[in-house]
Amino acid sequence: MKSRVRVCERGSISIVVAAAVGMALVVTMGAADVGRALIARSRAEAVADLAALAAAQELALPSGIDPSTFAAEYADRNGGRLVSCSCATGTSEAIVEVAVPVRRFLLPLRDRDVVGVARAVVDLPA
Repeated sequence: MKSRVRVCERGSISIVVAAAVGMALVVTMGAADVGRALIARSRAEAVADLAALAAAQELALPSGIDPSTFAAEYADRNGGRLVSCSCATGTSEAIVEVAVPVRRFLLPLRDRDVVGVARAVVDLPA
């Protein structure tokens, strides 16, 4: 009778191992997706900084072009999209909001945009 019980329990450990490997795979893919989103967030902040500095440069040394045009150009060059730019000509600060896409998640998630905001102030001598 003992040998018959052992035969019935023989395959049960493989089911537990398969479930544990599956869960480990899903957790690893989730961690990779979180890492990808955090990298995109850092990139969005860097692109927003660049765009704000470009707009502030145009505010400090006007060339006749709208500062938001410079901000949009710098955002596009660096893989972002200008969402908003509060940088009217004649003011001394530029507040820029930039979106950077996060694509190709490992888990079945929709593509998303991560937003970065930056502010640059022009301090000209009086």
